[in-house]
Amino acid sequence: MIIVTGGAGFIGSNIVKELNRQGRTDILIVDDLNNGKKENQSYRNLRGLQFIDYMHKDDFLYDIENGTIDGSGIDVIFHEGACSDTMEYDVNYMMKVNYEYSKAVLHFCIDHRIPFLYASSASTYGAGKNGFREGDECEDALNPYAYSKLLFDRYVRQVMPEAKSQIVGLKYFNVYGPQEHHKGNMASIFYQLYHQVKDNDVCRLFKGYGCFSDGTPIEDGGQKRDFIYVKDVVKVNLWFWKNNGPSGIYNCGTGKAHTYNEVAQSVIQALGTGHIEYRDFPEVLKGKYQNFTEADKTQLLAAGYDEGFHDMFAAVKEYCDFLDAGGYFQYGK
Repeated sequence: MIIVTGGAGFIGSNIVKELNRQGRTDILIVDDLNNGKKENQSYRNLRGLQFIDYMHKDDFLYDIENGTIDGSGIDVIFHEGACSDTMEYDVNYMMKVNYEYSKAVLHFCIDHRIPFLYASSASTYGAGKNGFREGDECEDALNPYAYSKLLFDRYVRQVMPEAKSQIVGLKYFNVYGPQEHHKGNMASIFYQLYHQVKDNDVCRLFKGYGCFSDGTPIEDGGQKRDFIYVKDVVKVNLWFWKNNGPSGIYNCGTGKAHTYNEVAQSVIQALGTGHIEYRDFPEVLKGKYQNFTEADKTQLLAAGYDEGFHDMFAAVKEYCDFLDAGGYFQYGK
């Protein structure tokens, strides 16, 4: 059996779908389909997936902490479940959900020698002033979400040397693709711009604010991020598991940053219509926003990963076509 926590969410449901395509349906999905928010409709992501059972995240935590789940029949746990809202400022909540919960799953895997692959985040690099290489010298946090992820990475580094089974953390950069409807304001810029063009024929981007780390002023729409297609994120996860890749914490990004202007152009090109307008940079984001991210792929490639990444413009066209067709996976297809 395979366990995917957060399996009804964005990345988790894509992992499940790819496992289905590869013939695996003996999957336990662990999630919270309500999560305290009316707008959360992640349960819709389950409609196109094949899995053997579903369990609420609190019940799963109780079972692994009380020894009522037999770990002998579990092939791997993909731990994608987390609170990913970067605007959530309840630090205690973040630490409970993203740190303490992850520790419990980690130790269950270590005790039963189950491969443990988990979602870290590029937010652990803070403003990126020291670069984007895995390790303490580059890491920082701008909000409670990033802080919870950073502390778990550091905890993993402490226990990893004594573990007898695979432990892989993947620092996801800016992920986009199918099954992110439920994320609302946290959905990717591609999803948001798709709907802006559909509704008003416009892509609204932030005006430039501040400078890059080298002092270069940021132009309107000139913020740059490493955007990675969710299919590539899934591919990296499955590559590590199937190839018994070396334990470690790795960047999961393309290694190439694109401006938000390029992002808008990719959506406009895919839809065949639209134009760009700029709005003032929000006060609430000043000092808490990553103006530049770009994964250093050195360690990922050194681990042996050699399956490449999608071209952004081609991936955005595929994604927009998927949204035009309804935007959810179809069962059995």
